Amino acid sequence: NMAAVDSDVPVDADHQICSPVDLERQAEVFKEQGNVFYSQKAYSDAFNCYTKAIDAWPKNASYFGNAAALMMLSRFRELEDSQQAVRLDDCFMKGHLREGKCHLSLGNAKAASHCFKKVLELEPCNGEAKQEKKTAETLLELEKMADFGFEKRDFRKVVFCMDRALAVASACQRFKIFKAECLALLGRYPEAQSVATDILRLDSTNADALYVRGLCLYYEDCIDKAVQFFIQALRMAPDHEKARLACRNAKALKAKKEEGNEAFKKCNYEAAYQLYTKALMIDPNNIKTNAKLYCNRATAGAKLNKLNQTIEDCTSAIKLDDTYIKAYLRRAQCYMDTEQYEEAVRDYEKVYHDSKKHQHKHLLKMAQLELKKSKRKDYYKVLGVAKNATEDEIKKAYRKRALMHHPDRHSSATPEVQKEEEKKFKEVGEAFTVLSDPKKKTRYDNGHDLDDDSSFSGRDFDANDIFRAFFGGHNDGFSFNSGQDAGPGNFFFQFG
Repeated sequence: NMAAVDSDVPVDADHQICSPVDLERQAEVFKEQGNVFYSQKAYSDAFNCYTKAIDAWPKNASYFGNAAALMMLSRFRELEDSQQAVRLDDCFMKGHLREGKCHLSLGNAKAASHCFKKVLELEPCNGEAKQEKKTAETLLELEKMADFGFEKRDFRKVVFCMDRALAVASACQRFKIFKAECLALLGRYPEAQSVATDILRLDSTNADALYVRGLCLYYEDCIDKAVQFFIQALRMAPDHEKARLACRNAKALKAKKEEGNEAFKKCNYEAAYQLYTKALMIDPNNIKTNAKLYCNRATAGAKLNKLNQTIEDCTSAIKLDDTYIKAYLRRAQCYMDTEQYEEAVRDYEKVYHDSKKHQHKHLLKMAQLELKKSKRKDYYKVLGVAKNATEDEIKKAYRKRALMHHPDRHSSATPEVQKEEEKKFKEVGEAFTVLSDPKKKTRYDNGHDLDDDSSFSGRDFDANDIFRAFFGGHNDGFSFNSGQDAGPGNFFFQFG
């Protein structure tokens, strides 16, 4: 038995089943034939070929762009015919109506409204003219709303208005370009490029489409390519003000950024910092380039030890591009340098989650260790020494702090002060016990809990024992001689 063939399976003209690859290839053939007819100005034949391409492979948006462009050309021809007709007979109502519809399709709402008004003068009860006149008025209102939205930088509103306008004026390139420009300003570059490319495919001299194409490249930080498109747009339309401004900004941004990079390479970090600052003032709308500039300035700021400003610059870069791993890493390092370990852990977690790289996992573990250590008592701070202090420096620091906080030195102070100094005296003894013992110090530096060490327990600790052992092992009572400074090298005891 012959298996039944699904009626939805694509077939070609000879009723043979076609695979998707075959259909796509067939659509390309139709498109190429359409391009040939278009170049020969055989627009009707070109339109038919593009229609066949759409039927064969409707997933390719460029085929619709070709057909739409030809529709616009047909509207122009129809418009010329209608205008010629009403010139010959100003009372030809259908001619005025047809002209108005052509104007409407091309986005000329005022001209369309004038034509529909003329129809209503000739035939006041014409329902079609009344409806089309309302449509023209709606189109005018959408244009006003879009212009106001653009002025207020509400680009989403412009796109919304242009989508509604294009539903009426499908052949209006001006509306398409306006929408594409706003898509670019919203960062929706593939959509904007698609519109501009469709127009350029059939009209390579369209200055507005060249400008939008350049704008997309400019905002994607492809400055050199963007400048080429802006220059080409200005060749086609020397008075294109937007292309001129964008070209100037692109060149200035590239030059200032390169000056900053050159200064940084020469280790002139202050000059680099200032040049990046000037570059950031050129165009606040260029998000991608400005994110890099903020990160570059942060790198220069770190070299200048401007850690707080570096953190702010990295944060600004991340706000512009929340996938910017380099900015997260730079900020995390600054958080580590300023002992903001929780913030550092958060940044390293983000980086490792996105990259899954071994070196980022190592940085995260280091930050987590420092965070754990920061929540313990910092014995280095208690003694007032650096974490790389030598054995002699630790002994000298203990001598100074122990004498400074010894209870006998504060025997005449208020009970509150005595209690506070006694607490500090005990902490100094604890710190010295840990940092003067190589094994305990290593465990402490590695973040291990000392409570797990049976050889050390804060509960069994006696600061006075450490004090007496350090100052000669005397077991008798002792006191400070009042009137003497208990500083290092300037103290003595009176033994009872």
